[in-house]
Amino acid sequence: MNIEQYLNNQKIVVDKALFAFLAENKEFPPKLEEAIEYSLKAGGKRIRPILALAAAQAVGGAIEPVLPLACAMEMIHTFSLIHDDLPAMDNDDFRRGKPTNHKVYGEGVAILAGDALLSEAFYLLCHPNIVRQISPNVLIDVIRDVAHATGRSGMVGGQILDLEGEGKKSDADALEKIHHYKTGCLITTSITSGAKIAGANGAQLEALKIYGEKVGLAFQIADDILNVEGTKENLGKSVGSDQQHNKSTYPSLFGLTVSKKMAQDLAEQAVSVLEIFDAKADPLRGIAQYIVSRKN
Repeated sequence: MNIEQYLNNQKIVVDKALFAFLAENKEFPPKLEEAIEYSLKAGGKRIRPILALAAAQAVGGAIEPVLPLACAMEMIHTFSLIHDDLPAMDNDDFRRGKPTNHKVYGEGVAILAGDALLSEAFYLLCHPNIVRQISPNVLIDVIRDVAHATGRSGMVGGQILDLEGEGKKSDADALEKIHHYKTGCLITTSITSGAKIAGANGAQLEALKIYGEKVGLAFQIADDILNVEGTKENLGKSVGSDQQHNKSTYPSLFGLTVSKKMAQDLAEQAVSVLEIFDAKADPLRGIAQYIVSRKN
């Protein structure tokens, strides 16, 4: 299949749903709404929501009930980027080729825009499109998974480990732990939550969990590599920031050649665990390879 065409088509579906959901609630103060939409409309591949939809398709489900979850995952991801760019964190001036949120709206508004996106994400997880189509027990399970993957036991915890690791030489185990929590948890939960809403069985969920862990780590290794050899034009932000912040990365520990092989091996391992699925899982197979070959 043409994975780039699939990703483009699914991005259109996600964006349409995302901004339709936002339009339902116009109670935000105008400046806050403007800041939220600025970052959501800044671009991005929508990998997490597309993985949620692809997982639902892989288990034979429809994407309609999964769209609120998919959009919620993109909101959480965007909230993390807004906060990650702040001076107290990575202090980045550009994101996706545009000035970062705090550069346009100020640090206070940027913080609040991120906070609002996180809250709005959990509001969406209780959206009628989900509530009326799946059992309460599944919905509660999904909400718990997303909260766990977002907070101290997931992405936020990984960010703390990442901050604490600046200026220190991490070993491979410590680095994998940072990447698992900072990036992998949210990617894996996007996949398993989409599958749960679509009615996946236990064996399917276990395979998809392993797939998510593999592609999550591969994704972050690819990011580490792009931070070294990518271009500002392709990435839409400055390169070399990991080195400037003296962060341990896969290229700094293993070199570029070995890091690229590790990412490719992880992608192949991810694909191999999908052998229990038929052709409906081909988008997941394609995404695994796309993640390690992308240029941004």
